[in-house]
Amino acid sequence: MQLDFHYYATYCAALLAGFSHMESLDICYSAQMTDCCSRSFLSKLKAPLSAATTQLQMELMDARTDLLGRQDITRIWASFHFLPYDLYAPVKKHWSRAYCDKYRLICGPRGTLAGATVELAKDKSLQAAGIAMHVLADTWAHRYFAGTPSLVINNVNEYCREIREDNGMTVEVPVQFRHNPAGKDDPATGEYNGTVFQATEHSVMNLGHGRAGHLPDYSFMRYVYLPAWGDYQEILKNNPADYYYAFCQMVRALRYLRGTDERFEPDCCDADLSEKEEQEIRSILSKRQTDASADWKAFGESLSGEKIPAFDEERYTGEYIEAGKASNDDTFLGRFILAAMAQKSMVTNRIYSSGNMLAGFSVNFEGGAFRGIRDFKKLVQAADKTK
Repeated sequence: MQLDFHYYATYCAALLAGFSHMESLDICYSAQMTDCCSRSFLSKLKAPLSAATTQLQMELMDARTDLLGRQDITRIWASFHFLPYDLYAPVKKHWSRAYCDKYRLICGPRGTLAGATVELAKDKSLQAAGIAMHVLADTWAHRYFAGTPSLVINNVNEYCREIREDNGMTVEVPVQFRHNPAGKDDPATGEYNGTVFQATEHSVMNLGHGRAGHLPDYSFMRYVYLPAWGDYQEILKNNPADYYYAFCQMVRALRYLRGTDERFEPDCCDADLSEKEEQEIRSILSKRQTDASADWKAFGESLSGEKIPAFDEERYTGEYIEAGKASNDDTFLGRFILAAMAQKSMVTNRIYSSGNMLAGFSVNFEGGAFRGIRDFKKLVQAADKTK
């Protein structure tokens, strides 16, 4: 997903869950910030690098893909963008251990970790709620891909077809992948950008849905492809339906975090919206456009009667820097950083406890201002020594 859903749609979900305009802004800002909080950003703040929730393209270009490098990548992407559906998924006897570990990191909604992510944010900050909404939404958009570099799991080959409605008939149109970073996706011609094919299993080009470009990020997109992990059987990605379920699930999760609902059930994706609200949301999701920000913004402002400011990555940096080490934990970004560490700590520990080493070693650490940092300290130090 991208800014249109993580920022503007999350604002709408928070309002419908009962949060105020200002609370909703804090939640949606934190949801979008999860796509921006890189090590480069944290370095400018002199903040703990362990709190990174994403990696910039330039950072990935320099990323190592040996064991320690892949573990570092997986800790970030599996924790925040490709939450594993089932760490104990059944596997076949002839599969190798290495393949089983990658297979069990495949992202999907309604899993145990989705529930754990929401529970972790309960009675915590609005920043924690926003991070949880980002993770929850991405389980729908990024399903069938994994947050670890793997050609066998994440490859999308030339057999990729968009499903469209043409004069009342359903047709399949071949997707044409280009590899021009400066080029723009064109839904009219079916030309989309994707990462360059790399036969190396662990190339960063094979991370997440890079091979599929932004197809998973567009709410209108419906497409089929043939993943190797699925024995080359057609997999249907129905984004309009999945994005609607994601929105409804966010509303339910936020009602739970607010205290309106007594419990959160990952299987429940019905938000009890009015017929008018549902029609408006489905209309936005099905519109063929690569950026639905304007439509979500208009919908959100109609709900609250307030203006939604544009997202500004630098909005809270001055507050954090000026607060100094003694009190920056109490700033907006300070609370975001602590919540990010807690989420990464929880997911990494769950992966490690399942016997899967793709996210590295972890300890079940609780307490202290920087909860979760010890989960990554050992590997970060080891990586630094080898540079």
